[in-house]
Amino acid sequence: MTQARCSQISLTDTCYYHLVSRCIRRAFLCGKDNYTKTSYEHRRQWMVDRIRFLSSVFAIEVAAYAVMSNHYHLVVHVCEETANSWSEEEVCRRWLQLYGNHPLVERWLSGVIETEAEKAAALTIIDKWRGRLSDISWLMRSLNEYIARKANKEDKCQGRFWEGRFKSQALLDEKAVLACMAYVDLNPIRAKMTRTVQSSEYTSVYERIHDKASKQDNPSSLPFTVKPLLGFIGNEHHNQPSGIAFSLTDYLELVEATGKILRADKRGYIEANNFPLLRQLGFSGDDWLDLAEHFGKKYHRAVGSLAELSRFAEHMDKKWVGGQRQQAAIFH
Repeated sequence: MTQARCSQISLTDTCYYHLVSRCIRRAFLCGKDNYTKTSYEHRRQWMVDRIRFLSSVFAIEVAAYAVMSNHYHLVVHVCEETANSWSEEEVCRRWLQLYGNHPLVERWLSGVIETEAEKAAALTIIDKWRGRLSDISWLMRSLNEYIARKANKEDKCQGRFWEGRFKSQALLDEKAVLACMAYVDLNPIRAKMTRTVQSSEYTSVYERIHDKASKQDNPSSLPFTVKPLLGFIGNEHHNQPSGIAFSLTDYLELVEATGKILRADKRGYIEANNFPLLRQLGFSGDDWLDLAEHFGKKYHRAVGSLAELSRFAEHMDKKWVGGQRQQAAIFH
């Protein structure tokens, strides 16, 4: 039975989530359809531009992404504290980038509210908008609806473009976050769409390497300053900005080596001692390769140590979370 999204997301346990959305009937979002000989490659840029736009509007940062032929992956970091720090005027400015204004809020912004009751009602509406601007479901709604309308208009058709619901995985610790990011960044290599991470366009790892999502990328066309990907800030220290507390160089080195091994013509193994990031995380080479290849299929609602899974289940009012036995040996 389908479960409500609020029963799958707990910001008390983690602010990091892996999100996946697929086209209905696995139809083409991007890429080339060999049956109809139609190319949808240009839609990849639609996706990247919209992801950039929404992450700049929402109090949600993107740590990793990959735009595939019939689905896409996001790893996001929800920043509720950022949304709570915005003024009412800032909340309105951001919300109105996406949706129409409410007449009562419009009057409040114009300074023509006459009664305290009207003012209270307007502020209640703004507070609701504030909550939505740090809500994963609203982020995905704003992304999927926009792309569906644009694709259907181009295809001259109507109807559903996406599957009814997106998949979400709670990433309960830094090991889960880094493993999931690598899994997402290596999607084109596993799918045999490309041979190296340096050529894996429309992924976050390509953007981190080349400072753009593709060879034709032109982010300056967006209406305001674009928020960059969630940054790597090195070893965690006080007074640092929020970010991933590891070295970007170590991450890129490990992902590049993993990509070479995952290729069918380059099967091999990873020696954990040769990679500082694996030593920091405590992963063996075999465990890391298994995660890089099967993370999205083996693990489902939440990923982390048994203690973290137990806390997550308790907060979600569940007796257990599936996949505990598989995770116990790796995430400890």
